[in-house]
Amino acid sequence: MFYLPGYDPIPPRRYRELYRREGAAQAEISGYRLAFGPRGDRTGFGWGVTGAFDGAAIGAEIEVLGWSDVVAASMGRSIPATYLQLVRTAWAYAGSGALGRLMRLRRGPVLAALYPIAMLLGQLLVAVAAGGIALWLAVALIGGAAGWLTGAALGLALARAVLRGFRRLDGRLFAYYLMHDFAFTAQAGGAYPPPLEARLAQFTDRVATALAEDWDEVLLVGHSSGAYLAVSVLADLLRGGREPRGPALALLTLGHVIPMASFLPKADRLRGDLAFLAADPRLTWVDVSAPGDACSFGLCDPVAVSGVAPPDARWPLVLSAAFTRTLSPEKQAALKNRWFRLHFQYLCAFDRPGDYDYFAITAGPLTLAERFAGRAHSPGRIARPVNRHTSLAAAP
Repeated sequence: MFYLPGYDPIPPRRYRELYRREGAAQAEISGYRLAFGPRGDRTGFGWGVTGAFDGAAIGAEIEVLGWSDVVAASMGRSIPATYLQLVRTAWAYAGSGALGRLMRLRRGPVLAALYPIAMLLGQLLVAVAAGGIALWLAVALIGGAAGWLTGAALGLALARAVLRGFRRLDGRLFAYYLMHDFAFTAQAGGAYPPPLEARLAQFTDRVATALAEDWDEVLLVGHSSGAYLAVSVLADLLRGGREPRGPALALLTLGHVIPMASFLPKADRLRGDLAFLAADPRLTWVDVSAPGDACSFGLCDPVAVSGVAPPDARWPLVLSAAFTRTLSPEKQAALKNRWFRLHFQYLCAFDRPGDYDYFAITAGPLTLAERFAGRAHSPGRIARPVNRHTSLAAAP
């Protein structure tokens, strides 16, 4: 299994620890056994898993397709540069008409996108107000030109200190983090920047290598913004003729935010990848989300809503993680208003598990196709085409 995370500057070790902790919890709840250890293949960062499911012994190797260095490089901006980034990103979505059309799908992720804008503007307002008070006091106490000069210097210093203080609190506020996230997606109108394209080519090579080995299944999992990157990885792989000849090939997208990219005017490459993959019989593609996840486009078919579904579309199978049924009332209460934690629930244990079980999927005896064979889309699937921009990149 290859795991492709979303926009996250933290190294991939966190995902190993999350998998081990939550996998052990899910195994205890569900009555199977998991054990964790090293992988046979030491390429990249990953871990091994062995499982016992109803007497069947299963072995899996998991590798994180890391791009945290690309993310971290995109976040190293000054405070003024971040505010300039805010203006450009807001215009990218509002000026292209993407923002209004995204609101027709799910308001939650759009509000999440507006949150850093509102928060940063609020911080700027507080800083300006603090600086203005300092200026007023200096003029009132000192008077004359000296008061204005002193007040201006003090006001500027205080405003700068306020903004820096807010930035130091961003581990709790997430305003700068989210601003960088959405700006990274929108920086070229939805086109992938060169550093990301280069990394996707490396990911494609890794998956192709695994497909040439002796596995029952090669599964690519993309979470959050990693979902649309995973689509492009497999589209490149299959379009290039590097198709599976032994292992089954599967794609699992979790809590996707694909419309945030595919609705932008220059996302031709991504829209072309979505259309290509949707009709390809050489893989199984299951998309899992939940309306209760305010950070994702819950139950929105990413191909259909992007307006690029081909006549012979067969993927993805859109399923709900059904948080209201698969999490106990106590667990739901504990996660209330913890939007980021809920967005990662797909990678965690469910105390009332249903068909979706991340650990049984990634370390269990059934392939993705076998596990969900014969399943229909979950009720509430949104498939109406909403996107204004539907141009596709020409096939190479």
